[in-house]
Amino acid sequence: MKPRMAHWTKAIFGALVLLAVIGVARFGVGAVAQTPEQGLQSGIWDRWNPGWMERHMWDPNRMGPGMQQRMARHWRFMHQGTPPSYRGARNPLAGDAKTIAEGRDLYVKNCSRCHGLKGTGDGNAANSLNPSPALLAYMIQMPMLIDEYMLWSIAEGGKAFGTPMPAFEKTLARDQIWKIVLFMRQGFPGGATPR
Repeated sequence: MKPRMAHWTKAIFGALVLLAVIGVARFGVGAVAQTPEQGLQSGIWDRWNPGWMERHMWDPNRMGPGMQQRMARHWRFMHQGTPPSYRGARNPLAGDAKTIAEGRDLYVKNCSRCHGLKGTGDGNAANSLNPSPALLAYMIQMPMLIDEYMLWSIAEGGKAFGTPMPAFEKTLARDQIWKIVLFMRQGFPGGATPR
C-alpha cells in the first residue's frame, strides 16, 4: 500500500509543478501580467515592475520614442559617465531635520508640479508632458542614481535628451539642489501636503 501512496503523491506533486510552470510561463512570476493589455484585462498589472519590461525590450528598435528619450540619459551615464563638471560630486549636507525641511520646500516649489508631491509622477502638469515625468520615488532607490547623476539631472535638465525637464543650474544654487536630493533620499517625508 505504501508504494502506491508514494506513486500518487509523486503524480500529484508533478501535476502541481507542471501547473506552476505553465502559470509562470503564461503570466510571469507572481502572476504579474506580461503585457499592458493582459494587465488591464486581468487586473494584476504591477506598475512598478511590469513583467513586460524585460531586458529584450530595451533594444532601440523595440522602444517607443518616449522610452528612448527616458533612457538616453541612463545610456549616456552607463557608457560615458556624467559630464566632467559633475564627476565625483557628493552631497556635502547632513541629513538633519532643518535641511530636509528646506529640501522639501524647494522640491514642492520647483519639482512637484511635474513629479508630484511624493515623487510618483502625478503632478498637475504631468499629463501634458511627453515623455511623462520620472517616477522619482522609485528611481531614487536605484543604485545608478548616485549623487553626481542626480546633480547632473537637476542642474542640466532634459533638453539634451529631448525631454521637457527644465534645467535648474541658473535658478537654484548647488546647495539648494543638494537639499532637494537629500529630501528625496529620505523618502519624500511629509510630501503629501504642501506647506
